[in-house]
Amino acid sequence: MPRVSTDQLAARRQHILDGARRCFAAYGYEGATVRRLEQSTGLSRGAIFHYFRDKDALFLALAEQDARRMADVVAEQGLVQVMRNLLATAREGDGSDGTADLSWLGTRLEVSRRLRTDPDFRQGWQAHSAELATATVGRLERQAAAGALRDDVPVPVLARYLDLVLEGLVSHLAMGLPVDALDGVLDVVEQSVRALPRATRTA
Repeated sequence: MPRVSTDQLAARRQHILDGARRCFAAYGYEGATVRRLEQSTGLSRGAIFHYFRDKDALFLALAEQDARRMADVVAEQGLVQVMRNLLATAREGDGSDGTADLSWLGTRLEVSRRLRTDPDFRQGWQAHSAELATATVGRLERQAAAGALRDDVPVPVLARYLDLVLEGLVSHLAMGLPVDALDGVLDVVEQSVRALPRATRTA
């Protein structure tokens, strides 16, 4: 029997994650039964759980993947850019029928729900969510050192403020509310954390 390469294993794992993401988005964590996961991924339960211990491990892997991708963007461009990317994704659609591919929203909202209701999940998630928070604070601290960040509000407060705006944006998009003015809203958010112009400070 031919051996499966590392690349093939990684591709199969990602295939499962992509299918599971659609399933969790459509049915929520509780509604994403093993049968529905099989249908969404096109694989048997044996194949799915060969890569992931159980459904909880599968969902946590999805949430970790999202947090890691967001942390990479935050480190380079900031949390507001993450919000702009999410908004662009909601507008662009999935390329097949013109409708927006919001499966990432389902995962994000399900994370929020489970953090409130599932102590075991909350404990398992804390270590992974720290990556995004660390990236946000690190980016803000670098901006502060460069004189690009307002200095009248502590960095941890600004980080929490941006995190709350992100959560609000996710909820807004998930409810299908209008997005026409959101670019302007994000402009305001970005400007609100920047250093004030010198003329304004001395006025």
